Amino acid sequence: MASNDDAAIGAANGNGTQNQPSLNVLAQYVKDLSFESPGAPNSLRGRDKAPGIAINVNVNANPLSDKQFDVNLTLNAKASFDQEVLFNVELVYGGVFAIGGFPQEHMLPLLFIECPRLLFPFARQIIADATRNGGFPPLMLDPIDFAQMFQQRVAEDQAASKVQVS
Repeated sequence: MASNDDAAIGAANGNGTQNQPSLNVLAQYVKDLSFESPGAPNSLRGRDKAPGIAINVNVNANPLSDKQFDVNLTLNAKASFDQEVLFNVELVYGGVFAIGGFPQEHMLPLLFIECPRLLFPFARQIIADATRNGGFPPLMLDPIDFAQMFQQRVAEDQAASKVQVS
């Protein structure tokens, strides 16, 4: 006869009937990659000052089914010196994630914080390779705080809803 302790051990080992939370990466892919160096080869010459680099990051998520989601991480980086654009690189890097066993209130943070956090190192490497292959030093993006981005997005959505209601 199995005791309650045996049932708890079985559940902890994944042998129980409880629905264990899971987050699995099913696929990763480059959806769009663009690199432009409009002033090449002049833009490749050495300079006495570093160029200004503007970086834009966006995350989108779409359901594919009840438990599968497509998450897209969009990275734009534009380097310019004075008025001259040295390079402009855009990457949309996607991942298909299977998510199950999490409470509904955890789904948005998973999709907009954890999933892009898992995609970012791969997207960062693609950006570095694209800029290096374009004749520039590799652009190594700093880590991104996706939790802060998510909190800012929620705050903006709440502010927009207050404006619409008023």
